[in-house]
Amino acid sequence: MSFADLGLSEKLLKAVEEAGYTEPTPIQAQAIPPVLMMKDIIGIAQTGTGKTASFVLPMIDILASGRRRALMPRSLILAPTRELAAQVAENFEKYGKNHDLSLVLLIGGVQMGDQVKALNEGVDVLIATPGRLMDLFERGKILLNGCELLVIDEADRMLDMGFIPDIEFICSKLPEQRQTMLFSATMPPPIEKLAKKFLENPKRIEVSRAATTNKDITAFKIPVETRQKRETLRWLLRNDHVETAIIFANRKTTVRELNKSLQRHGFASSEIHGDMDQSNRLKELDRFKNGEVNILVASDVAARGLDIKGVSHVFNFDTPWHPDDYVHRIGRTGRAGAKGRAFTFVSREDAEAIQNVEKLTKNEIPVFGKKDVRVELVEAPKEEKKSKPAKQDSDDKAQDKPKRSRKKAEAKDEAPREDKPQRKSRRHEQDDAPVPAGEWNGPKPGFLDVSAT
Repeated sequence: MSFADLGLSEKLLKAVEEAGYTEPTPIQAQAIPPVLMMKDIIGIAQTGTGKTASFVLPMIDILASGRRRALMPRSLILAPTRELAAQVAENFEKYGKNHDLSLVLLIGGVQMGDQVKALNEGVDVLIATPGRLMDLFERGKILLNGCELLVIDEADRMLDMGFIPDIEFICSKLPEQRQTMLFSATMPPPIEKLAKKFLENPKRIEVSRAATTNKDITAFKIPVETRQKRETLRWLLRNDHVETAIIFANRKTTVRELNKSLQRHGFASSEIHGDMDQSNRLKELDRFKNGEVNILVASDVAARGLDIKGVSHVFNFDTPWHPDDYVHRIGRTGRAGAKGRAFTFVSREDAEAIQNVEKLTKNEIPVFGKKDVRVELVEAPKEEKKSKPAKQDSDDKAQDKPKRSRKKAEAKDEAPREDKPQRKSRRHEQDDAPVPAGEWNGPKPGFLDVSAT
């Protein structure tokens, strides 16, 4: 099947071809025709399946005819995060370049005055996060009674973030006669209830069972002590053929500290989290997309909606607290048919969290072992062969060890060192021991010896 078989216009087909796409994905093939027929849609698809284009493409053709009016957008797309909203806007700009459609991105962290000015000039497509939309609606800066088409994207994430009451309020202000599309990776009961309330006889499209992971992603879990996570991560970054990687952590403080640690160790990394304003977040995303840095450390603000080509690896530095987030995190790799690898670090306190992930996906994640290592374990990486521990290593270990008191430090410094016999550390003794030919002769990553139990 080709895009031409789906009933799209010639202008749109030209834009799709110029974007480099020839065949629709399953969700696109099943969703586009009924959307063009003005039917309500429930789309259940895992991340990375081309879900965004499945509603953007037909919307462009539907909105090609019609007249826009001030303060009254003709269509509305609700997204849970700024990043996802910006991603949808990029899709409209890419596919709608041959159409005269006005688009406004309504998100927090951006000057409200510019957004109000754009609304006054008339809008065909309004892409918004619920918070900023509610703010402008309550100020009387926007009217929703002219909206012909509504899309609720990542509905399960909306639920997690507490936006369902806002969505119900927004839907109550829209015309009853409208087309509504709801897309989600999972369908928990509250989302089912929302769909029954606001969609009329919807066509249900499910291209994969709920909460499954992408078949193009090879996933592993690594049992590891909390204090060994950074060392393990650095080993994998150096030895697993990493091209570009996104590293997810549960806390914003962990994101900041981990990014600084990686930079001290010579990695080209950056960070993105909820405490950053929108301009800085977009700046760091652009640096990552443009290849200025190849590692992005992120909180779950980046788990959904980031469609960045060529992400070869995803690392869950922390096992996600919510099992749904696991599916979305690792979905940043293995996109559009590409292959990807995902690693989840599992400490003792993560035992319940990883069980919940495996219960949701109905699939046990294999433990990363020697057979899965991508480098020959017969040669030590140059950066690991050091006679003295690097200052950075001591900086990382400092977070797990209490600092010595000044008195003890001074007493130790005053002791006559020449009276004490010099003694090699155990690590050096191991390095100096004779090694049989063909055997591992460098520091062996300890996590490879951890059993699965």
